[in-house]
Amino acid sequence: MKQTPNPIDKHVGARVRMRRIMLGFSQEKLADSLGVTFQQVQKYEKGTNRIGASRLQEISKSLQVPPSFFFDGAPATGGIPSEMGFREEAAAAFVTDFLSTAEGLQLNKAFSRIQDVKVRRRVLELVVSLAPPEEEYATPAPEKSGV
Repeated sequence: MKQTPNPIDKHVGARVRMRRIMLGFSQEKLADSLGVTFQQVQKYEKGTNRIGASRLQEISKSLQVPPSFFFDGAPATGGIPSEMGFREEAAAAFVTDFLSTAEGLQLNKAFSRIQDVKVRRRVLELVVSLAPPEEEYATPAPEKSGV
């Protein structure tokens, strides 16, 4: 029986990946600084391998953030109330997932360099016009039957 990763482990791993990409580090570079293989870094980032406290401390030093960074926006578990509601948690996860991609990070960096507010609004309008409506994106399309 295959175990699925714990949501916290997945969240922490996604934050490691996001920060690594933000700094322009390869998995190999982070692995070298930690004394592990890049495959181990891949497993950490996917959440399939848990990151122990001492390893998380090493990762935080390598990625130049406090250890608490990796838990920002983490999902609530074990009856402990979250500071955010369900909808906000889903939005935070979506943003983290998006910023964990090379395209998301590149888009974010480029967009933040645009100084002119009017140009930024026009870029946003362009992106919104190219994307499907949120309702359409959020709900799966009905399956077509052959009958």
